[in-house]
Amino acid sequence: MSIPSSPRASHEIEHGKKLAQGDPELVWGWGTPAGRQRAQRRAELIASAAGLKPGSRTLEVGCGTGMFTEIFARTGARIVAVDISPELLELARERGLPADRVQFIQKGFEDCEAEGPFDAVIGSSILHHLDMEVSMRKILRLLKPGGCISFAEPNMLNPQLALQKNVPWLKARMGDSPDETAFVRWRLAALLRRVGFVGISLRPFDWLHPSTPQRLVGLVSRLGAILERVPLLRELAGSVHIFARRPPA
Repeated sequence: MSIPSSPRASHEIEHGKKLAQGDPELVWGWGTPAGRQRAQRRAELIASAAGLKPGSRTLEVGCGTGMFTEIFARTGARIVAVDISPELLELARERGLPADRVQFIQKGFEDCEAEGPFDAVIGSSILHHLDMEVSMRKILRLLKPGGCISFAEPNMLNPQLALQKNVPWLKARMGDSPDETAFVRWRLAALLRRVGFVGISLRPFDWLHPSTPQRLVGLVSRLGAILERVPLLRELAGSVHIFARRPPA
């Protein structure tokens, strides 16, 4: 395994080891009935926006245990999936995804030498672990002209996440890594414009909390769909979907 290139990378590798000792997907909130529904919806949103289809050459950043990779692979896309944690990648490989279409690489994304160009670069809850300026410039270079990004990330304007990402003892209790954060969408939009992306769209979504009892999942989902359309109130949703393109040639 390569030597971590930064303290942030070292923290993420150690965090991956701790997660792999238990149930990572439960820690991340994907293991409950509500969490599984959230994950399915999120994966479908990312894949649909990215236009994944048979033959699409796709880079997934921060694939972790491969839970989202497995859903993305159902589109028929060819996927290069990168993660910094060897322990989490071992869990991903155990899924037995088709080797002719899914390649796993153990490397920190900032140091990864994946060969572009890609039709799309995608991921779930990964950008908030990275050095954004460095990572977005690298992603832009890896995309083909007109290629797109599609990510889902935590929303800093959500009250729970604002506390979770900014209060150290709460961050540790909730299973976060030391350096991860969340995004305010208009600040992120400004960064994407500065880097050189076009067609930028950042949409708040997701009001279904992982701890929602199974009997209430349908009701909360329907209510959330309404709240996602209410100006101002929608800004408090739990996640932000991020879409942008590299300018065409």
